[in-house]
Amino acid sequence: MKTWLRRLGVVGFLLFLIKGLLWLTVPGLIILFSCSCTSG
Repeated sequence: MKTWLRRLGVVGFLLFLIKGLLWLTVPGLIILFSCSCTSG
């Protein structure tokens, strides 16, 4: 039971981490591509 709960916590933490990284990278990529398109 405890191992299952711990595994669920680890999976939840990883998903939270990935979601956080996406929230940071997606706007950065949009800005990067929009700038490269206007300069080129």
